Amino acid sequence: MSAEPIIYGLIFVAVLVLVEGIYLVAFGKSISLNSRVNRRLEMLDKGTRREQVLEQLRKEMQQHMKSRSIPLYSLLAERAQKAAIAFTPRQLIMVMAGLAAFAFVGLSVGTETAVPVRAALAVFIGVGGVWMWVNHKAKKRLSMIEEQLPDAVELMVRSLRVGHPFSSAIGIVSNEVQDPLATEFGIIADEAAYGREIGEALREMAERLDMQDLRFLAVAVTIQQQSGGNLAEILDGLAKVIRARFRLFRRVKAITAEAQWSGKFLSGFPLLCLVATLVSDPNYYDEVMTHPYFIPACFFVGITLTLNLIVMRWLTNIKV
Repeated sequence: MSAEPIIYGLIFVAVLVLVEGIYLVAFGKSISLNSRVNRRLEMLDKGTRREQVLEQLRKEMQQHMKSRSIPLYSLLAERAQKAAIAFTPRQLIMVMAGLAAFAFVGLSVGTETAVPVRAALAVFIGVGGVWMWVNHKAKKRLSMIEEQLPDAVELMVRSLRVGHPFSSAIGIVSNEVQDPLATEFGIIADEAAYGREIGEALREMAERLDMQDLRFLAVAVTIQQQSGGNLAEILDGLAKVIRARFRLFRRVKAITAEAQWSGKFLSGFPLLCLVATLVSDPNYYDEVMTHPYFIPACFFVGITLTLNLIVMRWLTNIKV
């Protein structure tokens, strides 16, 4: 009894490490978010034609959302799209199945839980581990895009002021900045080269990434294309607004960090004490386990700890 909670946690951590290892082995540096040469330029440098690169990148952007009808996959399709996961939906489902099998073997070796419970826990660990991994990748990628966007807009402003058309300014951004924003703007540049309206492409990217600053950019470009005006001045003001919003978000995050970690600590500390108690004295709860109030008390404690996390998150979720 005392070792099972620790084994569950170790298996879950092993699943997270394993899926990251599989991803790096399968795709290596081609999916690195910090690559000096963005992925689109790397594909072009290998001799791939521009239309083939555009087709491949658009296919990768849309593949996850097109597979939302697959059972269980709908839970992570949106996050996988925002994270630009290189796995195809079929590959990601195979990874989940493999990790669930790995978790089942680990539970069978390390615990004496009943087979149906082991199977349910294995599926939960496999799907939950992949979801947490995909969610982490999505948050990291979106955070990098938010950080890169003000510099990209300012680069467009400088390009417009020296006389470049806006389509060329988009192309300059796609060549000069790093991924993940470079490939996103590269797709827009290629679509514009084949006749698509830039404002429409920007609006689609903003909705796909669900990012408010990109919506501001798409609206500004669309209004300028329809009504005219000095686009460089408009984008210069937008860059200042985006940078100010970014600073404000960081300040709010810093102010609420203590409360957030307090909530996590207050919810996690009882569980750590429980594990420490069971490790030091496995028979500590033997005398009370048969009491009729023991199971209801466990449920009550679990519910209150969960409510603590929800309430602390609600209190620190400040809308800016």
